[in-house]
Amino acid sequence: MTTENIREVSLKEEMKSSYIDYAMSVVIARAIPDVRDGLKPVHRRIIYAMADNNYFYNQPHVKCARIVGETMGKYHPHGDAAVYNSLVRMAQDFSMRYPLIDPQGNFGSIDGDLPAAMRYTEARLARISMELIEDLDSETVDFQPNFDDSLQEPVFLPAKLPNMLINGTKGIAVGMATAMPPHNLTEVCNGIIATVDDPEISIEELMEIIKGPDFPTGGTITDTDGIYDAYTTGTGNLTLRGTVELETKGGKDSLIITEIPYLVNKTVLVESIARLIKDGVLKDIRDLRDESDRKGMRVVIELSKNAQPVIIKNILFKRTKLQATISISNLVLINEGKQPKILNLKELIEEYIEHRLKVIYKRTEFYLKKAKTRLHRVEGLLIALNNIDDVVKIIKSSKDTDDAKEKLKDAYDLSDIQVQAILSMPLSRLTNLEQQKLVDEEKSLKESIKKYEQILASKKLRLDIIKQELTELNERYGDKRKTKIVILNQNEKKEIRKQDLVKKEPTIIIFTKNQYIKRISVEEYKAQRRGGRGKKGMTVREEDIIDDLFVCSTHDTILIFTSKGRVYSLKCFEIPLQKRTARGKPIVNLIPLQTEEKISDMIPIRNFNTNEMLIMTTKNGIIKKTPLRLYAKFKTTGVRAQRIRSDDELISVKRLSNDIQDIFIATKLGYAIRFDETELRVLGRTSMGVKGAELREGDEVIDSLLVTDDNIILTLTEKGYGQRTLLKEYRKTGRGAKGVKNITLDPIKKDKVIAIKMAKQMDILIGTEQGQVIRVDVDSIRITHRKAKGVRLIKLYANDSVVAIGKCATQIEEQEES
Repeated sequence: MTTENIREVSLKEEMKSSYIDYAMSVVIARAIPDVRDGLKPVHRRIIYAMADNNYFYNQPHVKCARIVGETMGKYHPHGDAAVYNSLVRMAQDFSMRYPLIDPQGNFGSIDGDLPAAMRYTEARLARISMELIEDLDSETVDFQPNFDDSLQEPVFLPAKLPNMLINGTKGIAVGMATAMPPHNLTEVCNGIIATVDDPEISIEELMEIIKGPDFPTGGTITDTDGIYDAYTTGTGNLTLRGTVELETKGGKDSLIITEIPYLVNKTVLVESIARLIKDGVLKDIRDLRDESDRKGMRVVIELSKNAQPVIIKNILFKRTKLQATISISNLVLINEGKQPKILNLKELIEEYIEHRLKVIYKRTEFYLKKAKTRLHRVEGLLIALNNIDDVVKIIKSSKDTDDAKEKLKDAYDLSDIQVQAILSMPLSRLTNLEQQKLVDEEKSLKESIKKYEQILASKKLRLDIIKQELTELNERYGDKRKTKIVILNQNEKKEIRKQDLVKKEPTIIIFTKNQYIKRISVEEYKAQRRGGRGKKGMTVREEDIIDDLFVCSTHDTILIFTSKGRVYSLKCFEIPLQKRTARGKPIVNLIPLQTEEKISDMIPIRNFNTNEMLIMTTKNGIIKKTPLRLYAKFKTTGVRAQRIRSDDELISVKRLSNDIQDIFIATKLGYAIRFDETELRVLGRTSMGVKGAELREGDEVIDSLLVTDDNIILTLTEKGYGQRTLLKEYRKTGRGAKGVKNITLDPIKKDKVIAIKMAKQMDILIGTEQGQVIRVDVDSIRITHRKAKGVRLIKLYANDSVVAIGKCATQIEEQEES
């Protein structure tokens, strides 16, 4: 060897590079499943080898040694024990929620018994596995060379079955691991269909359909926080308990264990219980025996006369594997099986939908190509049949086959394929019946081609096919949940304990355009005469302005509605209490706002258990009435409150109580619409609404109020003017009208209405763009006609303008009593 062939390398860099290559090889080629079919390479190769040899559910069982040999020899060059163990697990009904292999013989047990040797056991594909390999021969998936380039194997399976979600998987790679729990097929299918119908569905809404993991061994999930964490972040821990029932027979009590947690060895569990009895931890036990049989699990713990069953159950849950912690990590391979990533529930569903869209597209392309090829042949045969005498004459007069082909092609402008089909046509096709069959086939093929072209051109049709296939899967394989879920609502309990530490008192909430929020004490402000400059309400940046101010109790729940029609829930005391001049806290630190989402309205709620309604109004005058109780229980990640068009925004949400008569809508250009609330029918949470106001050109809705005949309307303009007007001055115009004049605006100053309020016996808080806040007694504002200009409420600095108005009770005790 010459020195020219010697290359110096860094040992550290070489070790690092080699280890990374090894790690990625383990991740991609061994331990982590592909999100598309939910299978690791060994499982995929076993299923493909069985399908390639027709070991289907409707065929006889074959020796497992034969299956293992086929898999090893053709696709998976690893140890036979590893292949056989993978085959066995896919057949165990206590390991997989929906077993993919139909076994025959001893495949092990939940007691930890090992399966018999592969030469004794037999297997075939389960019927449900056919949903994984369907359309495999329709050019729907990519193939790659096997380990010695002698054969081709699929990179992934078409997988109509959402195997990743319903069966889950476990695997340990280098530096990472996956642990995905199984789920109920019916719930998963319904959840995917719901996502297809509403791509913007939230994880909370999905959790109303997919309740949680569904383990093959049953049990009870007692920690719903873990489910929520796993579904929202992709990782979490949940508590799973076995099922223990109290049985009384012959005057004697016994505890019967009928279900144990997933992947717990029953024999080990019984031995641990026996050890606790021997050590005196479990007392008052007369006998312990395992009566499990083919009908089901039954571990009997006979109790003595003085035993307390509740205490014994608690000891069993605490000291044995009868209560286990299930770790969840949804680590899968995405981007065509090249990138490991942890996905949440919705992302897993979206990956399945994207996978099936591609499969259906490729399958349709294959069917279309096949149908066009067949139609081409049929059209050639029909040409020949319609001119059969001349065709026969040409063939008889030809020297040989090639001569006949050329003459037929020239005579009828046929292709090589069509000519070959004519020359291969048997004489039996000359009958009238056979001719009619070709005519019918031509018609059928043209209809099929049209349908395939429509499917290729329309994503909606492909999504409809996904929904149809999932519905069929549900009807064929769907079943009831095995695992129960007990909702302990621990978050709510913790919230109550924290709430008890917070004094119940009124507080002011201030929110800015740049999404900063804080709460301050009402005592920070003392009433001033109108026309003053006010105190500094909060420190704001030059580009920031105050957007909203309102008063609520520290124990209220604040519903936060956004411009996109979503609603978030937040306890008032969770908003940081700060000094009057403090800047506040970004609201994104309190609620997870979506991209380009702005806060439209905030409503403090003390009690959801009422018959009250919410009235929602958009910038373009769309209005909706929906029950308040629909917003009582959901996570802080938010849900949809109203369906909003792309050119519209939700700008106002108000509570409708029983004594409200009318809805009052005010617009930016100084107009108002008043109509009876009974003109609105009750709609669901995710509906859009109906037209509430017919807007003039350049106008838009700035707010809406719920009013009665004795109310007084306070209107505030951008230039600091305001007026109070009796509601009776606004005649009812009916829903969808253009309305009447609300206030006369100064055209020179280009003034515009920025807010309306009901002028009760309260003080109001007025905020300006430069951060000034003034507290004004409403009674100091005189009542005028609706067409008046109003009076000056706040003296503005140069280039300042009013941007927000709030209200503050002068009698705190009265507000608390109400």
